[in-house]
Amino acid sequence: MSTQTKRTECGPWDIALEQMHEWDPQWADACARMTSNPWRNGVLPRRLVELIGVGLNAACTNLNPDGTRRHIRRALEAGATKEEILFVLKCGALMAIHSCSLGAPILLEEAKTAGARAATKPAAPTPACDKMKSLGQWNAAWDPFYALDPVWTDEFMATGVGVYASGVLPAKEVELLSIALDASYTHMYAPGTRRHIHNALAAGATIEEIMEVLKLCVVQGVQACNLGVPILADELARRAPAR
Repeated sequence: MSTQTKRTECGPWDIALEQMHEWDPQWADACARMTSNPWRNGVLPRRLVELIGVGLNAACTNLNPDGTRRHIRRALEAGATKEEILFVLKCGALMAIHSCSLGAPILLEEAKTAGARAATKPAAPTPACDKMKSLGQWNAAWDPFYALDPVWTDEFMATGVGVYASGVLPAKEVELLSIALDASYTHMYAPGTRRHIHNALAAGATIEEIMEVLKLCVVQGVQACNLGVPILADELARRAPAR
Protein backbone atom coordinates (compact mmCIF):
# COMPACT_ATOMS: atom_id res chain seq x y z
CA MET A 1 0.00 0.00 0.00
CA SER A 2 1.39 3.44 -0.91
CA THR A 3 2.36 6.03 1.70
CA GLN A 4 -0.27 8.35 0.22
CA THR A 5 -2.99 5.73 0.58
CA LYS A 6 -2.05 5.07 4.21
CA ARG A 7 -2.60 8.75 4.96
CA THR A 8 -6.24 8.48 3.88
CA GLU A 9 -7.10 5.65 6.28
CA CYS A 10 -7.86 8.08 9.09
CA GLY A 11 -9.02 11.64 9.06
CA PRO A 12 -11.41 13.50 6.74
CA TRP A 13 -9.53 12.88 3.47
CA ASP A 14 -10.38 10.69 0.54
CA ILE A 15 -8.07 9.76 -2.35
CA ALA A 16 -7.76 13.45 -3.27
CA LEU A 17 -4.88 13.53 -0.79
CA GLU A 18 -2.83 11.36 -3.14
CA GLN A 19 -3.21 13.87 -5.96
CA MET A 20 -2.54 16.76 -3.60
CA HIS A 21 0.63 15.03 -2.42
CA GLU A 22 1.78 14.74 -6.03
CA TRP A 23 1.17 18.42 -6.72
CA ASP A 24 2.24 19.94 -3.41
CA PRO A 25 3.86 17.36 -1.12
CA GLN A 26 4.97 19.79 1.58
CA TRP A 27 1.49 21.25 2.06
CA ALA A 28 -0.16 17.85 1.76
CA ASP A 29 2.08 16.37 4.45
CA ALA A 30 1.47 19.30 6.80
CA CYS A 31 -2.29 19.22 6.23
CA ALA A 32 -2.53 15.44 6.58
CA ARG A 33 -0.64 15.64 9.88
CA MET A 34 -2.92 18.38 11.23
CA THR A 35 -6.19 16.85 10.05
CA SER A 36 -5.43 13.34 11.29
CA ASN A 37 -4.49 14.58 14.79
CA PRO A 38 -7.89 13.85 16.42
CA TRP A 39 -7.69 10.29 15.09
CA ARG A 40 -4.14 9.76 16.39
CA ASN A 41 -4.08 11.36 19.83
CA GLY A 42 -6.63 9.14 21.59
CA VAL A 43 -8.48 11.94 23.41
CA LEU A 44 -11.78 10.68 21.98
CA PRO A 45 -12.43 7.01 21.12
CA ARG A 46 -12.20 6.24 17.40
CA ARG A 47 -15.85 5.16 17.36
CA LEU A 48 -16.99 8.59 18.58
CA VAL A 49 -14.63 10.43 16.25
CA GLU A 50 -16.15 8.57 13.30
CA LEU A 51 -19.72 9.14 14.54
CA ILE A 52 -19.00 12.86 14.72
CA GLY A 53 -17.57 12.60 11.20
CA VAL A 54 -20.85 11.03 10.08
CA GLY A 55 -22.76 13.89 11.70
CA LEU A 56 -20.63 16.64 10.17
CA ASN A 57 -20.95 15.17 6.67
CA ALA A 58 -24.59 14.07 6.75
CA ALA A 59 -25.95 17.16 8.55
CA CYS A 60 -28.68 19.02 6.73
CA THR A 61 -26.26 21.96 6.51
CA ASN A 62 -23.65 19.92 4.64
CA LEU A 63 -25.07 16.82 2.85
CA ASN A 64 -21.73 15.41 1.70
CA PRO A 65 -22.45 11.89 0.36
CA ASP A 66 -18.83 10.77 -0.04
CA GLY A 67 -17.82 11.85 3.45
CA THR A 68 -20.97 10.36 4.94
CA ARG A 69 -20.26 6.96 3.38
CA ARG A 70 -16.59 7.08 4.35
CA HIS A 71 -17.29 7.81 8.02
CA ILE A 72 -20.24 5.39 8.26
CA ARG A 73 -17.93 2.63 6.99
CA ARG A 74 -15.22 3.58 9.48
CA ALA A 75 -17.71 3.99 12.35
CA LEU A 76 -18.94 0.45 11.75
CA GLU A 77 -15.35 -0.79 11.63
CA ALA A 78 -14.71 1.00 14.95
CA GLY A 79 -17.65 -0.78 16.61
CA ALA A 80 -20.52 1.67 16.17
CA THR A 81 -23.95 0.09 15.87
CA LYS A 82 -26.66 0.72 13.31
CA GLU A 83 -28.73 2.35 16.05
CA GLU A 84 -25.93 4.75 16.96
CA ILE A 85 -25.42 5.81 13.36
CA LEU A 86 -29.17 6.26 12.87
CA PHE A 87 -29.19 8.42 16.01
CA VAL A 88 -26.51 10.65 14.49
CA LEU A 89 -28.44 10.94 11.22
CA LYS A 90 -31.60 11.94 13.11
CA CYS A 91 -29.66 14.65 14.94
CA GLY A 92 -28.29 15.88 11.61
CA ALA A 93 -31.84 16.23 10.33
CA LEU A 94 -33.38 17.81 13.42
CA MET A 95 -30.79 20.61 13.66
CA ALA A 96 -32.86 22.34 10.95
CA ILE A 97 -35.06 23.60 13.79
CA HIS A 98 -32.52 26.39 14.22
CA SER A 99 -34.24 28.12 11.30
CA CYS A 100 -37.16 28.66 13.67
CA SER A 101 -34.95 29.37 16.67
CA LEU A 102 -33.37 32.17 14.65
CA GLY A 103 -36.36 33.40 12.71
CA ALA A 104 -39.33 33.18 15.08
CA PRO A 105 -38.04 35.77 17.60
CA ILE A 106 -37.27 38.15 14.75
CA LEU A 107 -40.75 37.58 13.33
CA LEU A 108 -42.35 38.43 16.69
CA GLU A 109 -40.20 41.54 17.12
CA GLU A 110 -40.88 42.83 13.60
CA ALA A 111 -44.58 42.02 13.84
CA LYS A 112 -44.78 44.05 17.05
CA THR A 113 -43.03 46.97 15.37
CA ALA A 114 -45.39 46.73 12.40
CA GLY A 115 -48.46 46.44 14.61
CA ALA A 116 -49.31 43.04 13.13
CA ARG A 117 -50.97 40.34 15.21
CA ALA A 118 -51.03 36.59 14.65
CA ALA A 119 -54.41 34.93 14.29
CA THR A 120 -55.74 33.42 17.50
CA LYS A 121 -55.55 29.64 17.45
CA PRO A 122 -57.63 27.29 19.58
CA ALA A 123 -55.85 25.63 22.47
CA ALA A 124 -54.59 22.13 21.71
CA PRO A 125 -52.74 19.51 23.72
CA THR A 126 -48.98 19.40 23.20
CA PRO A 127 -47.87 16.08 24.73
CA ALA A 128 -44.49 15.96 23.01
CA CYS A 129 -43.60 19.45 24.21
CA ASP A 130 -44.69 18.46 27.70
CA LYS A 131 -42.50 15.36 27.50
CA MET A 132 -39.48 17.39 26.43
CA LYS A 133 -40.02 19.67 29.40
CA SER A 134 -40.31 16.73 31.77
CA LEU A 135 -37.04 15.34 30.40
CA GLY A 136 -35.36 18.66 31.14
CA GLN A 137 -34.62 19.12 27.43
CA TRP A 138 -36.88 22.06 26.67
CA ASN A 139 -34.96 25.01 25.22
CA ALA A 140 -36.21 28.53 25.91
CA ALA A 141 -35.24 29.40 22.33
CA TRP A 142 -38.21 27.28 21.26
CA ASP A 143 -40.75 29.43 23.13
CA PRO A 144 -41.26 31.96 20.29
CA PHE A 145 -42.23 29.41 17.64
CA TYR A 146 -44.22 27.42 20.18
CA ALA A 147 -46.23 30.61 20.77
CA LEU A 148 -46.73 31.09 17.03
CA ASP A 149 -47.69 27.50 16.16
CA PRO A 150 -47.96 25.12 19.12
CA VAL A 151 -49.49 22.28 17.08
CA TRP A 152 -46.65 22.18 14.55
CA THR A 153 -44.10 22.64 17.33
CA ASP A 154 -45.53 19.60 19.08
CA GLU A 155 -45.33 17.61 15.83
CA PHE A 156 -41.68 18.56 15.56
CA MET A 157 -40.97 17.76 19.20
CA ALA A 158 -42.51 14.31 18.69
CA THR A 159 -39.55 13.60 16.39
CA GLY A 160 -37.14 14.88 19.02
CA VAL A 161 -38.53 13.10 22.08
CA GLY A 162 -37.54 9.72 20.71
CA VAL A 163 -34.00 10.95 20.12
CA TYR A 164 -33.50 12.49 23.55
CA ALA A 165 -35.23 9.68 25.42
CA SER A 166 -33.71 6.77 23.49
CA GLY A 167 -30.55 6.30 25.51
CA VAL A 168 -28.75 5.10 22.38
CA LEU A 169 -25.76 7.31 23.18
CA PRO A 170 -24.60 8.39 26.64
CA ALA A 171 -25.52 11.96 27.60
CA LYS A 172 -21.93 13.16 27.28
CA GLU A 173 -21.60 11.82 23.74
CA VAL A 174 -24.95 13.37 22.75
CA GLU A 175 -23.70 16.75 23.92
CA LEU A 176 -20.32 16.37 22.18
CA LEU A 177 -22.09 15.46 18.94
CA SER A 178 -24.42 18.43 19.36
CA ILE A 179 -21.45 20.77 19.83
CA ALA A 180 -19.99 19.51 16.55
CA LEU A 181 -23.23 20.06 14.64
CA ASP A 182 -23.78 23.56 16.03
CA ALA A 183 -20.16 24.73 15.78
CA SER A 184 -19.57 23.30 12.31
CA TYR A 185 -18.44 25.84 9.72
CA THR A 186 -21.63 25.25 7.71
CA HIS A 187 -23.78 26.17 10.71
CA MET A 188 -21.97 28.23 13.39
CA TYR A 189 -25.01 28.45 15.63
CA ALA A 190 -23.63 30.24 18.70
CA PRO A 191 -26.55 29.80 21.16
CA GLY A 192 -26.65 26.05 20.61
CA THR A 193 -22.86 25.73 20.79
CA ARG A 194 -22.80 27.49 24.16
CA ARG A 195 -25.74 25.47 25.51
CA HIS A 196 -24.24 22.13 24.51
CA ILE A 197 -20.77 23.03 25.82
CA HIS A 198 -22.43 23.89 29.13
CA ASN A 199 -24.33 20.58 29.08
CA ALA A 200 -21.27 18.58 28.04
CA LEU A 201 -19.25 19.92 30.95
CA ALA A 202 -22.15 19.11 33.29
CA ALA A 203 -22.25 15.58 31.83
CA GLY A 204 -18.59 15.01 32.65
CA ALA A 205 -16.83 16.02 29.43
CA THR A 206 -13.36 17.50 29.82
CA ILE A 207 -12.09 20.70 28.24
CA GLU A 208 -9.76 18.53 26.15
CA GLU A 209 -12.63 16.41 24.82
CA ILE A 210 -14.64 19.47 23.82
CA MET A 211 -11.58 20.97 22.12
CA GLU A 212 -11.22 17.73 20.13
CA VAL A 213 -14.78 18.16 18.87
CA LEU A 214 -13.98 21.71 17.73
CA LYS A 215 -10.85 20.40 16.00
CA LEU A 216 -12.98 17.83 14.15
CA CYS A 217 -15.11 20.71 12.88
CA VAL A 218 -11.99 22.46 11.57
CA VAL A 219 -10.41 19.46 9.85
CA GLN A 220 -13.70 18.94 8.03
CA GLY A 221 -12.61 21.92 5.93
CA VAL A 222 -10.55 19.66 3.68
CA GLN A 223 -13.80 18.63 2.02
CA ALA A 224 -13.01 21.61 -0.23
CA CYS A 225 -10.01 19.66 -1.51
CA ASN A 226 -11.88 16.35 -1.62
CA LEU A 227 -14.39 18.06 -3.88
CA GLY A 228 -12.17 20.32 -5.95
CA VAL A 229 -8.90 18.45 -6.49
CA PRO A 230 -10.40 15.61 -8.61
CA ILE A 231 -12.34 18.16 -10.66
CA LEU A 232 -9.17 20.20 -11.23
CA ALA A 233 -7.30 17.04 -12.26
CA ASP A 234 -10.06 16.12 -14.70
CA GLU A 235 -10.15 19.59 -16.24
CA LEU A 236 -6.38 19.74 -16.59
CA ALA A 237 -6.43 16.34 -18.29
CA ARG A 238 -9.18 17.52 -20.62
CA ARG A 239 -7.13 20.55 -21.69
CA ALA A 240 -3.93 18.61 -22.19
CA PRO A 241 -2.95 18.30 -25.86
CA ALA A 242 -3.72 14.95 -27.41
CA ARG A 243 -0.73 12.75 -28.15
